[in-house]
Amino acid sequence: MPVGNNIVCQVAVVVKDIEKTARDYAEIFGLAVPEVVITDPLEKAHTRYHGKPTEGRAKLAFFNMGQVVLELIEPIGGPSTWQEVLDSRGEGMHHIAFMVSGMDNTLAQLDSQGCPTVQRGDYTGGQYAYVDATKKLKLVLELLENK
Repeated sequence: MPVGNNIVCQVAVVVKDIEKTARDYAEIFGLAVPEVVITDPLEKAHTRYHGKPTEGRAKLAFFNMGQVVLELIEPIGGPSTWQEVLDSRGEGMHHIAFMVSGMDNTLAQLDSQGCPTVQRGDYTGGQYAYVDATKKLKLVLELLENK
């Protein structure tokens, strides 16, 4: 059974300074600097990291690159997959994302294939999950499901 629709909808990079990095991307690609937004707090996002509630949040900036959205992520607050990757590998690739239908079933399928859920939460209009696929795919997968 495939994960989602097998179409990458997003590529994300974790950074230390989102404002500077967003300006750099905008300059190099000739794009407008996007608005930086902050993820919702625990009370609204219900964020869980390694199965436990976390105050971990992030600043986000999105560039529409045609076929895919490039997301910049600067971790703030408490523990998160974003901070974990930044601390362990430094700035760079964090994940590729796919749209899915049936989040729980997809997560169970991936877990049975040795790719456990690392972080999960809600956003306005949907939910997300990060899956540690580094042993098999050498990166993190993000699953997005709009309601």
